[in-house]
Amino acid sequence: MEQFDKIYIAGHRGLVGSALLRVLKEKGYTNQLTRTHAELDLTRQEAVERFFQTERPDYVVLAAAKVGGILANYNYPADFIYKNLMIEANIIQAAYGAGVKRLLFLGSSCIFPKMAPQPLKEEYLLTGLLEPTNEPYAIAKIAGIGMCESYNRQYGTRFLAVMPTNLYGPKDNFNLETSHVLPALIRKFHEAKLRSSSLGPGESKVSLWGTGSPRREFLHVDDMADACLFLMNLQDDGFDGLLGRFQAEQPVHYATNYPVDNLVGTLRYPLINIGCGEDITVRELSQLVAKVVGFEGVIVWDTSKPDGTPRKLLDVSRLKALGWQSKIGLEAGIKSTYDWFRQSGRINERSN
Repeated sequence: MEQFDKIYIAGHRGLVGSALLRVLKEKGYTNQLTRTHAELDLTRQEAVERFFQTERPDYVVLAAAKVGGILANYNYPADFIYKNLMIEANIIQAAYGAGVKRLLFLGSSCIFPKMAPQPLKEEYLLTGLLEPTNEPYAIAKIAGIGMCESYNRQYGTRFLAVMPTNLYGPKDNFNLETSHVLPALIRKFHEAKLRSSSLGPGESKVSLWGTGSPRREFLHVDDMADACLFLMNLQDDGFDGLLGRFQAEQPVHYATNYPVDNLVGTLRYPLINIGCGEDITVRELSQLVAKVVGFEGVIVWDTSKPDGTPRKLLDVSRLKALGWQSKIGLEAGIKSTYDWFRQSGRINERSN
């Protein structure tokens, strides 16, 4: 990307989008294109088409999505599948119509089967059943990946799906009804710490879902933004090597020349994992967050609540082979996120 290219960040106020804006500005890019939800409702096809035809962005990062943790996915499954399907369908179609050079579609590691081998390789997509607690969201994201593959195959576009692991950082969602595990832990322990001042040391308790045994991988959102910029700036041959391409008359895999019907062990879809390559149990994570926050009370595990997928660790060997790896350690990242939480006013958001 050139410094003056027009780069549209869909979802620029969210966790990833805001980080992308920060990184782009730090790197000297001067032509970022953004719209708030009030200015552009991405679920409305006509509005999205009109926006793309008027603005003609050169590059697009599709970071807009309805996201949330287990509780939010359980309570609002229709919202999760409908809104995400509409957003990605409208933007991908409009990007093709406007001649966008490259598009990054942000997915989620929940697209992979619940019991897939670990670490999760890109080619495990669609090889097994999904985790039921977030299935509607995962189905929507898988559909977006399928759209990128289909448009690349039919129209020769360069649309790449990037699969981030669990992300956290400044501008995260700390609402306990809809947040993911790490920001939820930060808020729970912070509020419990405040309560403990009146209860006395060791008297405050925090109740957490499940057994604490599932393993999760976490990536700071600034690392995610840096990885996206790295991918957007790959030379054409490097970028195109990440795209699943087929010959029109005799469909074969772009890298192996295997027939389409024999793709075991190969990558059909244009996607690449983004993560740090290391995981931690939720129990260990809770202890680390408690340490950073300064909570000295008791952690109680409610085993009547679901754990979710036993383990989700991404195989990031393809990304590392291209020359990128994460830089921000988990404890340092949690500390900076907690500092931002305390200074941002998010502490006053609804917590129950």
